[in-house]
Amino acid sequence: MRVIVDYDACEANGLCEGYAPDVFQLDDEDQLHVLAQPGVDAAERVRQAVRACPKVALSLAEFADEAG
Repeated sequence: MRVIVDYDACEANGLCEGYAPDVFQLDDEDQLHVLAQPGVDAAERVRQAVRACPKVALSLAEFADEAG
């Protein structure tokens, strides 16, 4: 799984950081950073963050070898 951010759409609402602070972080200038691509342990929290994004600025690329 890989997180894709549309930085043009992102308004730095911070919902994603609330769901997965180990993956998403807003800096002091409200710029979103992906700290690490999610592992299996963070996958569901990251999916929730993507669904919760009010600007639909987040998406996921899921890889076939990760299915299961």
